[in-house]
Amino acid sequence: MSGGECENNGTGAQDGEWHRKTGVAKWRGLVRILVARNLKIRYKGSALGFFWSLLTPALTILMYAVFAGILKFNKGQPAYLQFLVTGIIVWNFTAGTLNDSLFSIAGNANLVKKVFFPRAILPLSTALANGVNFLLTVVPLLLYLAVTGTLDLGGAVWLVPAVALQFALCVGVALLVGTLNVFFRDVQHVVGVGQLAWFFLTPVFYDLGMQLGAAPIHDGLKGLVFLNPMTGILAMYRRGLMGRALVPEEWSAVVPVQWIWLSALATALVLALGVFALRRGDERFGDVL
Repeated sequence: MSGGECENNGTGAQDGEWHRKTGVAKWRGLVRILVARNLKIRYKGSALGFFWSLLTPALTILMYAVFAGILKFNKGQPAYLQFLVTGIIVWNFTAGTLNDSLFSIAGNANLVKKVFFPRAILPLSTALANGVNFLLTVVPLLLYLAVTGTLDLGGAVWLVPAVALQFALCVGVALLVGTLNVFFRDVQHVVGVGQLAWFFLTPVFYDLGMQLGAAPIHDGLKGLVFLNPMTGILAMYRRGLMGRALVPEEWSAVVPVQWIWLSALATALVLALGVFALRRGDERFGDVL
């Protein structure tokens, strides 16, 4: 092989590497643009803009404080309002991603048909935008828990898997729902009903112990309630922010803490299904849209 050929090959390899790096950088830039766009659309035309990310959870806390006091919700349970508000704010991250991802692909038909890029970026940017909004809503939550004396960060290490699992779940849901809604527009109606059912099956406004007690299965299998990924995720958030036990003490002999990792397994399954659905539908997006 001649020196000139070697030089050309070296240059070609460098060019290939440059193109690969430029491509990766290009997609990161597109993700940032789409995330910023999604956040701007959320508050488009509003006078307060991103301040609503802080104001909304504050007003939510105030609203639940008033009505919980009037209706005497769980009067016997200590720190019930803090328990409830934590659950609502965490749940809203998942619910917001679920709703916004419905048209993450179908609503960007012109982009999908005219520009080549990984289609996963569209639902991914939806999950990221909701994640940014969620992190902002956590600020007033932390202040509220601190002011009411219920903030307990002794188990804060559990917040790491909680955030990681919830983000992975949101990405999986966004990929799955965003893809299916391209081909089956009835999905948006199914999501509306399914989201409500999912909410009531998740211990957002009731204690995990109540869910375990109501589960119509043998005591030794009660831990299967953690196959709902949000059950385990919420338990970890409440452990990390409020110091609550992952599994209620009265159920610890029947449901070992290890059962909580069923939520991680369910999350991985949702993410895998989302990736599979996107790969199968990717080549047909342009034709259908």
